[in-house]
Amino acid sequence: MQNQDSRNTIIFFVCAAVIMGLYMIFVMQPQAERRRAAQAAATEQVQNRGDHAPDTTVGGGPQDAVFVTDRAQALSRAARVPIESPTLRGSLSLVGGRIDDLFLVRYRETLAKDSPPVELFRPQGMEHAYFAQFGWTGPNVAGGTPGPNTLWRLTGGERLTPTTPVTLTWDNASGLRFTRVIALDPQYLFTVTDTVANLGGQPITLAPYGRVERHGMPSGLGRDMISHEGAVGTFSRGKGFFTEQHKYKDWAKKPRIEHETIGGWLGITDKYWLSALIPDQKEAVEAGFRVRDNGGVQVQEASMIGAARTINPGRQITETQRLFAGAKRSQVLSAYEDNLGLPRFVYAIDWGMLWFLTRPIFMVVEFFYGLLGNFGLAILALTVAVKLIMFPLANKAYESLSKMRKLQPKMEEIKKKHEGDPQKQQMETMALYQREKINPLAGCLPIFVQIPVFYALYKVLFVTIEMRHAPFFGWIRDLSARDPSNIWTLFGLIPWDPGSVPLIGGLLVGMLGLGVLPLFYGLTMWLQMAMNPPAPDPVQRRIFQMMPVVFTFVMAPFAAGLLIYWAWNNILSIIQQYFIMHRFGAENPIDDFIARFRKKAA
Repeated sequence: MQNQDSRNTIIFFVCAAVIMGLYMIFVMQPQAERRRAAQAAATEQVQNRGDHAPDTTVGGGPQDAVFVTDRAQALSRAARVPIESPTLRGSLSLVGGRIDDLFLVRYRETLAKDSPPVELFRPQGMEHAYFAQFGWTGPNVAGGTPGPNTLWRLTGGERLTPTTPVTLTWDNASGLRFTRVIALDPQYLFTVTDTVANLGGQPITLAPYGRVERHGMPSGLGRDMISHEGAVGTFSRGKGFFTEQHKYKDWAKKPRIEHETIGGWLGITDKYWLSALIPDQKEAVEAGFRVRDNGGVQVQEASMIGAARTINPGRQITETQRLFAGAKRSQVLSAYEDNLGLPRFVYAIDWGMLWFLTRPIFMVVEFFYGLLGNFGLAILALTVAVKLIMFPLANKAYESLSKMRKLQPKMEEIKKKHEGDPQKQQMETMALYQREKINPLAGCLPIFVQIPVFYALYKVLFVTIEMRHAPFFGWIRDLSARDPSNIWTLFGLIPWDPGSVPLIGGLLVGMLGLGVLPLFYGLTMWLQMAMNPPAPDPVQRRIFQMMPVVFTFVMAPFAAGLLIYWAWNNILSIIQQYFIMHRFGAENPIDDFIARFRKKAA
């Protein structure tokens, strides 16, 4: 029975290692290559100003499947109003009044000093166009209503800044005058205030709408399995609100999703960036997500339409809509949530199924960051806080492990006494545990408790913009990315790229590309396991000896912040366990090493 268990244990670990290796080679490595290619293409497209393609007509239509690659050419097809703020740079088009040219100036595509700012919106006519627009719709309105092809006149202001709103005007030549005032706050919120005056002799019925469109699937989609990208929104239901998400692939299967809601918000989200429509929170709107085909291009659309209202002759109405277009910073989203009475806006961040752990852990990390000024130090402080909370539980676990290690000679005697009877060995061992009041499973409890914390921190590092490009010290310039050092370059001493090696380059950078942090983590794991009682079975003992090596390779691709957390957690556990072992007089490898060192020195 014992030999069978040993074989099963060996088979399990071998299969786990093989599966992990195949996953790294055939999934993680291709995803990393696609990510690098998409990033390089995006950078080249932003910087490219010489490659011209045939011009296209402004407005939605089948001809829009022919794209221009030069941004300047796309922008030059309509008069524009510059947009400048501490966080945004770009322009809005007077054709359609579209907000369609936007860069996030506080964020770069990569860590390189010459890296361009992150692009959020892209003008229509370019591949992967992405923009927001607002307008009015109504049945049989003489002269029409402002739509995607409407040419607005700039009648107030020269550039849109947090201190200078702009005013656009359009007259439909049949008695309706539309005046649009667009304001921008210092963060990421556009406020669009439309006034419609009926100068004719007949009542007119109109309804306001807002729309965010993305043409074509985003570059590099699917590279992040853990984060949500696609449609997102919060809608009213009864007396409360619920948040709904649809990944792009699921969204395409349900081309029309509709909700009737009072207030709320909806939009399109990337991992770190969001464009969201925000109606008046007391107004009933019809909101929904739609996927449609436009000349062979799949268009994802989040839209809302307000209730129809009648404008009598000589009267006017005013409608205010808002657009969030920017980075999903928790503090910023929470501020809008409070100031606008916006329900669950912070849930635009994909906190995951364990949101009740993920959000509090993020808040703790952000609190320590406010004190220490470094997210790496904040993670170390979080680790200490978690260890303090679990200190009593860990104490009991390490006491049991120390007693088991001290009883190792008696256990060896039981094994020799009943060498041919594994069942009798187990019975005698359990009786010994009962006499000494030892729980052999107690040592596993701290690990099981740590798993949800580990996952929550993993999620925090992966989806929160605060962690993106957050430096620690030395060579760790991004806590949300893997350790950039590599054993094949002697940790930066040899100036060459292991990824350039034919056939195995990806493997050298990926699964076998051990950095300083994974190696240090593996060392701490080995020392912690060496302090535990050895397994009674020799085969299991060898397996446990190999586990630090296996997990060193498994953890190598993970975010540097996770390795910092886990290695520091191991160090704190080793210190706690060392003092408890001393208290119970149990042997430990640290004292053995010190004794050997002193003996050699003498």
